[in-house]
Amino acid sequence: MIATTEISPRDTVHAEPVGIARSLGPSFAERAAAADDSDAFVAENYRDLREAGLVEAGVPADLGGGGAEIAELCAMIKELAHHCGSTALAFSMHTHQVAIPAWRWTHQKAEPVVPLLKRVAAERIILLSSGGSDWIEGSGKAEKVEGGYRITARKIFTSGSPMGDVLMTGAVFDGDDGPKVLHFGLPMKSPHIKVLDTWRTMGMRGTGSNDVMVEGHVVPEEAVALKRNQGEWHMLFHIISMIAFPVIYSAYLGVAESARDIAVELAKKRKPDAHVIALAGRMDTELRAAQYAHAAMIAAAERGEPGPATTNEIMIGRSLVARHAIAATELAMETAGGGAFFRDKGLERRFRDVQGARYHPMRTGAQQEFAGRTALGLDTVKTF
Repeated sequence: MIATTEISPRDTVHAEPVGIARSLGPSFAERAAAADDSDAFVAENYRDLREAGLVEAGVPADLGGGGAEIAELCAMIKELAHHCGSTALAFSMHTHQVAIPAWRWTHQKAEPVVPLLKRVAAERIILLSSGGSDWIEGSGKAEKVEGGYRITARKIFTSGSPMGDVLMTGAVFDGDDGPKVLHFGLPMKSPHIKVLDTWRTMGMRGTGSNDVMVEGHVVPEEAVALKRNQGEWHMLFHIISMIAFPVIYSAYLGVAESARDIAVELAKKRKPDAHVIALAGRMDTELRAAQYAHAAMIAAAERGEPGPATTNEIMIGRSLVARHAIAATELAMETAGGGAFFRDKGLERRFRDVQGARYHPMRTGAQQEFAGRTALGLDTVKTF
């Protein structure tokens, strides 16, 4: 067993998150290949993250957390990705589920989010996201029963599921005035909730992004945080887009940056020729484009103006980070030469991991339609 980095638990709550992530990185890097080879969730890394105080890093300081802002959280996730892409991506899902209510408390004084944030800070609970599989359309069925709603659903891509405490999700209720998506948290210890062992993938194999089956759990009426029209943008989703996607795409940018560093070290071991020099130049150019696009996403989030215009900027950035991070990693494979084909170098894992950047919302077609409708002054309420 690999020894974990010794960090005093509560003393690190107000430390710089990226510095803590960097101190944990070597241990995470040592475990990364084993998790990838066996499709095993990075449970030991999650225990270290919890012990180090990073679970509550994004909780506002006045509610007991670390008070980290969006740029700090992105830097933390990106640093984790340099060492283990799976840990970074899975933890980005918890991190953005903390950062969204934190933003709502800090900027809107939304009282309903306070109990959840205080729980994260005090108990270090792990939040799960059904995110991309639910998006604007929602999924699952909510049936009205006495005192609440009985939920039946299968939530896919639930990253971190083996160690999650609360699943932040929703289900569709067919009411008299049309289908509504209800939003709520589900306790993962419920006997009506089961994690299915389904995560067998090309990359990001250690994220534990299993399907979660919900069969008959009843959500009390008072636990429903939001009811919205199905298939239409709601302001909450503009807030989600503004905060979540810079955090999530930090993981893919970090994977691409680490691929670049590995490629350079491998290339330096051979006598450079004009072809390798050109490849290295193209690689760094693609990577810089991804970095610039990601910086623009963070800047848009920091302006704190949720709405269609900000969502458009965020989603353009999301597409550009994905495109250029994938291209940079492909060029890293070529720059490194034949050595990149060997698993022990870590490059082929990063090549596989970065492919996940393609699949989060809004995917290319929807994003381009949203951008085009925005440019032409057309309605985007049902474009997602």
